[in-house]
Amino acid sequence: MLIDFFTRLRSAGIPVSIQEYLSLLELLRSPAAPASTEDFYHLARMALVKDETRYDRFDQVFAAFIGRLQTQAGGADIPADWLLQTIRKHLSDQEKAALEKHGWDRLMEMFRERLAEQKERHAGGSKWIGTGGSSPFGHGGYHPEGIRVGGPSAGNRTAVKVWEQRQYRDYDDQQTLGTRNFKVALRRLRRFARQGADLELDMPGTIRGTAQQAGLLDLRWVPERHNAVKVLMLLDVGGSMDDHVARIESLFSAARSEFKHLEVFYFHNCPYESVWRHNERRQGARIDTWDLLRSYGEDWRLILVGDASMSPYELLYPGGSIEHNNAETGAAWLQRILSHWPHAVWLNPEPSGSWPYRQSIAIVRELMHDRMHGMTMDGLEHAMRFLAK
Repeated sequence: MLIDFFTRLRSAGIPVSIQEYLSLLELLRSPAAPASTEDFYHLARMALVKDETRYDRFDQVFAAFIGRLQTQAGGADIPADWLLQTIRKHLSDQEKAALEKHGWDRLMEMFRERLAEQKERHAGGSKWIGTGGSSPFGHGGYHPEGIRVGGPSAGNRTAVKVWEQRQYRDYDDQQTLGTRNFKVALRRLRRFARQGADLELDMPGTIRGTAQQAGLLDLRWVPERHNAVKVLMLLDVGGSMDDHVARIESLFSAARSEFKHLEVFYFHNCPYESVWRHNERRQGARIDTWDLLRSYGEDWRLILVGDASMSPYELLYPGGSIEHNNAETGAAWLQRILSHWPHAVWLNPEPSGSWPYRQSIAIVRELMHDRMHGMTMDGLEHAMRFLAK
């Protein structure tokens, strides 16, 4: 089984040696053998990857390998052969416009009915869980409001739920290309203070002290000046945000260099009852949003970054989250967050010309009291001016 994993790593260009592979096998036979998939991930990466620049490639191979094992183990409730895409039905614009949105309650009811009734695979149809076609359930086709099951998005971005466990990648805070303009804009949010040990030469004090001692050198030191503003960033990741990764990473890198006090957490589409620090561990190491509210006071400046492009159900309905069954609406959590951090803005990488055509963006703008700004120089400057008040 692990030979397949080894060959996949080699095929992906990761220089794994036979000796490293044998070392991993020895570790798996030892008392330190991993007890979970996450433990195995960290052990395998430590044993097989010696260059951290290849971590992303390793993550991709590992995700494909584990996904294949889970499929073979029969862990999915929906048989995999139902979801093999062999046909894609091409609908005209008129046919797409004629398809009916069922609404949240009816859609969930229909999905439960299909799971109970369906006994075989379907493709290209309009009712059952399958591929292609115009059914609200499955993947590879088109429906204005459905549940994507068992496969990649066809690019329509109309799913209101996703039946799968998705993996995301952390944004790179070492990105340097294109960060200069972001740094210039973020510098508007500065409030300097001298903190820490006396490490910086106090030139005026040294001159005065030396003069007072009749020319005998009297070195004076002061703590370094740092931007004392404390910034909390909540970053949307995955889904439609994949289109904006390069710009988000440039913003992230600029923020890392400009703010000494910076804390970063991730969410998907909308902050709910939990967030996370690292995407590779988001399923097992989530942080309760209530703990976030208790840990960071209202003196922190909050910057939410996301395209706010989602199903309106995510904001307005309990259980509307695309990935889990949320007990409270996204709107309720956003209002709670904004009442705790009054100095908050939302940065949207989507072109502002498209905002009026997205219902979810209009809802988020209203919840933010119109404090949504584009990720342009002008938008960032307006956002930083507000946060600096």
